[in-house]
Amino acid sequence: MSSSDDRRYMARALELAGRGLYTTTPNPRVGCVIVRDGAVVGEGWHERAGAPHAERNALAMAGAAARGATAYVTLEPCSHDGRTPPCAPALAEAGVARVVAAMRDPNPQVAGAGFTMLERAGVRTECGTLEEDARELNIGFVQRMTQGRPWIRVKIAASLDGKTALDNGRSRWITGPEARRDGHAWRARACAVLTGIGTVRDDDPQLTVREVDTPRQPLRIVVDSRLETPPAARVLESGALIAAAVEDEGRSSALRARGAEIIVLANAGGKVELGALMRELGRRELNEVHVEAGYKLNGSLLREGLVDELLIYFAPHLIGDHARGMFDLPALEDLSGRHALEIRDVRRLGDDLRIIARPI
Repeated sequence: MSSSDDRRYMARALELAGRGLYTTTPNPRVGCVIVRDGAVVGEGWHERAGAPHAERNALAMAGAAARGATAYVTLEPCSHDGRTPPCAPALAEAGVARVVAAMRDPNPQVAGAGFTMLERAGVRTECGTLEEDARELNIGFVQRMTQGRPWIRVKIAASLDGKTALDNGRSRWITGPEARRDGHAWRARACAVLTGIGTVRDDDPQLTVREVDTPRQPLRIVVDSRLETPPAARVLESGALIAAAVEDEGRSSALRARGAEIIVLANAGGKVELGALMRELGRRELNEVHVEAGYKLNGSLLREGLVDELLIYFAPHLIGDHARGMFDLPALEDLSGRHALEIRDVRRLGDDLRIIARPI
């Protein structure tokens, strides 16, 4: 089979994997296409944790036609028992002759073992077709497996002169409906939405997904060093995780009565230790965290090297210097200290401009 055919069938497998964008967490998003004699005989994708994996769904559709076929999988087939049986032996037992994977599984429990199992069973394996696309689809899973923490995406809505709120904290609405809808789609794919106590006080946000259809709501997380979250805050309506730096039984009891879970992670300065928080979220199997916070928390995350991606919406307005910016950062004496970014995508949404960038 030609390399162009391999790319075409892998592109279809990635399309199928994308159907699990909002549902597979904490598992990766995976798709599979089984091809025999130039015809697709089986397709499948992983829908949610605990459900059959993509390969098994595709094999069920292919039936006996899987014998001698090529399976295109967006991630190396698993080789260990988890919530479901492993897929590598299932492919071999079905008589698949060749497996083409987009990328190696970063999970240390797999990490090449799936390929080894297939090769020992006489199945030819190849890896690397559309690897970058597969990696981007599971950027959070890869991050958690390799770095022990989630992928941190910071969303900012700002005026063209970089202002995110008035000096009194008011910020509704800087951007238009198309940009807000797009922001909700990014919320929906995340495992959690994180904000700071300042945003809770100023805006009383819900931080739920409302503008797009989703089968689940992400966890809400509030960074609140002194446990100042009002018990009536809307962010607590369906429960939330509050990261604090102090123990206060009175305030904690009131928040727990609203369904909040409280963890105390203090640094030497009496603030929440953000690195420890991210490691804890990784331990809880969160792959992607979507940050919608103010300039102070944004600045702290950036200074500590915890920002992986920026999702910035610029509205065609000017607010002026007497307003809040995007990041609270120390003054620079030389431009060599600036934070360099790689622009990954630029597009227009209604009247607004969306930029996706990553720190270099």
